[in-house]
Amino acid sequence: MLSKQTPLHILLTRTKRVSSQRHLLATFTPVMLKAVGQALFSTGLQNPKFTAEEKQGEDYEVRTYQPTKWVSTTLSAMEWDTAMNAGFRRLFNYIQGNNGNKVKVEMTAPVSCRVDPGAGPTCESQFTMSFYVPEEHQENPPEPSDPDVFVEHRKEFTVYVRRYGGFSNEKAKREELLKLLESLQRDGVQYVDKPFYTAGYDSPFKLTNRRNEVWVLKKEPE
Repeated sequence: MLSKQTPLHILLTRTKRVSSQRHLLATFTPVMLKAVGQALFSTGLQNPKFTAEEKQGEDYEVRTYQPTKWVSTTLSAMEWDTAMNAGFRRLFNYIQGNNGNKVKVEMTAPVSCRVDPGAGPTCESQFTMSFYVPEEHQENPPEPSDPDVFVEHRKEFTVYVRRYGGFSNEKAKREELLKLLESLQRDGVQYVDKPFYTAGYDSPFKLTNRRNEVWVLKKEPE
């Protein structure tokens, strides 16, 4: 079982207001709704490349992602949804042309969120939401115009991944993360306690066959 003293455990067990992905629709402008709907209902959406290890867990995958660039924004908040809504707006504005080149950047998947848990139940956690930069911009991503948005250079990293469906919300993310950690403990796998990641692949318009993931970093030998 998870130690009750870790910041991760505090975040996972904290009682909060839970809202579904449908609540996000209410925060979108008509332009955002149209653009996101078109982008995420199209085929061939670009994803970051990874290699999957042959030895997978019973209920999780092991993936190694190549070095890539992402456009990101970081927020501090008590609630997941508050941070996600604000972060999405910043990044959406970037891909719609709020950048130094004033160019529109294609939507990609997944939308990832790095979570750095707060130290206690009354402390804010840090959320870093990111869009993968499409291949055509990987070498030279447009510089963000918003000072709260930045280009993130991710080195190669390996994660344990648990996949689940449906409309994801804060409660679902916490529950799926706990299941993944319990599976890793069951298998005696060494992992990094924090930070961890969530990943979403679908627009709020998609009603079936939805794809969500939680990622836990592999602990590398010292």
